[in-house]
Amino acid sequence: MRYCFSLQVRPERMAEYVERHQAVWPEMQDALRATGWRNYSLFLRPDGLLIGYVEADDLQTSQAAMAALDVNTRWQSEMAEFFAEGGPNDRFPLLTEVFHLSEHSLETP
Repeated sequence: MRYCFSLQVRPERMAEYVERHQAVWPEMQDALRATGWRNYSLFLRPDGLLIGYVEADDLQTSQAAMAALDVNTRWQSEMAEFFAEGGPNDRFPLLTEVFHLSEHSLETP
């Protein structure tokens, strides 16, 4: 399954947010992989709009597994101040997929 979400990074904190994500703790990366997060990407617009994309068999299960880990608690505590409202711990709002280009969707005459 593919999931996409959006959050708002405080404009005055964007440079530091980017810097922190250039050096995500190895144990945090390992935890994400171990709990089923795949192809996880974050995209940041100049106004602070953050778009996240992740693939997982079941995102709720993966989120619950991450929430139980100390490394995630520490990471989220450090990241919370970067968001204008809420944040990943508040179960980021998922976007609805309206189109996906897939080789399987091609029809041949």
